[in-house]
Amino acid sequence: MAKQISCSRSRDLDKLLLRSGNLVGPTFDPGTDLRNDLQEYAKVLVVGAGGLGCELLKDLAFSGFKNLEVIDMDRIDVSNLNRQFLFRFHDVGKPKAEVAAERVMERVNGVNIVPHFCRIEDKELDFYNDFSIIALGLDSVEARSYINSVVCSFLEYDADDNPREETIKPMVDGGTEGFKGHARVIMPGITPCFECTIWLFPPQVKFPLCTLAETPRTAAHCIEYAHLIKWDEVHDGKTFDPDDPEHMQWIYSEAVKRAELFGIPGVTYTLTQGVVKNIIPAIASTNAIISAACALETLKIASGCSKTLSNYLTYNGVDGLHTKVTEFEKDKDCLVCGPGILIELDTTISLKKFIDQLEDHPKLLLSRVSVSYRGKNLYMQAPAVLEEMTRSNLDKPLHELMDKCPKDIVHVTGAAGKSGSKQSCLRKLRVVFKVNDGVIDMDVANGA
Repeated sequence: MAKQISCSRSRDLDKLLLRSGNLVGPTFDPGTDLRNDLQEYAKVLVVGAGGLGCELLKDLAFSGFKNLEVIDMDRIDVSNLNRQFLFRFHDVGKPKAEVAAERVMERVNGVNIVPHFCRIEDKELDFYNDFSIIALGLDSVEARSYINSVVCSFLEYDADDNPREETIKPMVDGGTEGFKGHARVIMPGITPCFECTIWLFPPQVKFPLCTLAETPRTAAHCIEYAHLIKWDEVHDGKTFDPDDPEHMQWIYSEAVKRAELFGIPGVTYTLTQGVVKNIIPAIASTNAIISAACALETLKIASGCSKTLSNYLTYNGVDGLHTKVTEFEKDKDCLVCGPGILIELDTTISLKKFIDQLEDHPKLLLSRVSVSYRGKNLYMQAPAVLEEMTRSNLDKPLHELMDKCPKDIVHVTGAAGKSGSKQSCLRKLRVVFKVNDGVIDMDVANGA
């Protein structure tokens, strides 16, 4: 009986992996060995365990992947239960990653899913480098940008600035907004990365403070008044935490009072969460459709059973159904997926001075910088124990810390951008040491 169930589950997968076809990839070698290798060696990381992440975990498990891991920093809320189907009422308050992993393993025999309940920034680069493919089920531009920079940091170029195939870390990204969604394949160095097409994401809607304070007209105005103005007036210096239920409840209560004062209907707790966190209502069917596209692309990349998407699929189910595939072009000057920013330094420059210069660099604007070289931490801002261990390197010449290599890649992490709009990022720098004497300021090449 168990054998019959196993054969039934792999029947459709076998049609893709056990026979050739006209659309297969150049390296595709059909047979049972491919199916077994896919199950034994392919290792996929799912980033996010929300509506899309739950679907991705389930789809990947049913697509033959047996070595999965999932990372998410959130806990289950009651509002999640209408679309994040792996969760139940008694799971409220538990980590999403842990519950999602447990539920899928209960339903799919033989799959092993390792959950990680933490921020994506808490993991070292080596953690992400250990996976064959990274699949994203995120609802944040900042989180996508960070994972994109991590994946692109593994990319290496040869002397002719062509990407080395063995250093390409494939990434599959999905996203949904109501009845709309997208799925895309990112092959760093070959297809456009997330930053190459950052303009695809519209800017977040912002309200003038004068409207919020004097003439609110909508429920969102009342909520933002409580969030941006009233909170600071009442909680002097206390930081608002959108993930704290007590903080969110306070914002909701104040927004209701504001709405009643101006006769504005429509303020609800769910809307308050949506406005404060910039959450767009999710539709379960949209999540299922986009997840299916992402899981299929992951299977194509891992097995070569078909050519991959080129390279951006959009779905619109608002009026009927419309799908379209657009082939965007890579930005040759991209600071993230390009060969890296060329920096020429004198051999005597210290690590501390190098870090200080990155803050004023026009293309970087990095603060709270940590530096690593070939997997070795040269200086870490956090945690405190690592900062203390690496502090002695600050006064040492960077040239010596890089084993006196004349040129190589250095990875730096920190907060990028101007005051008020900083976000975590990782950047790749091509450091070249000049042989002439004297201290030479940082010189940036015209192209990345």
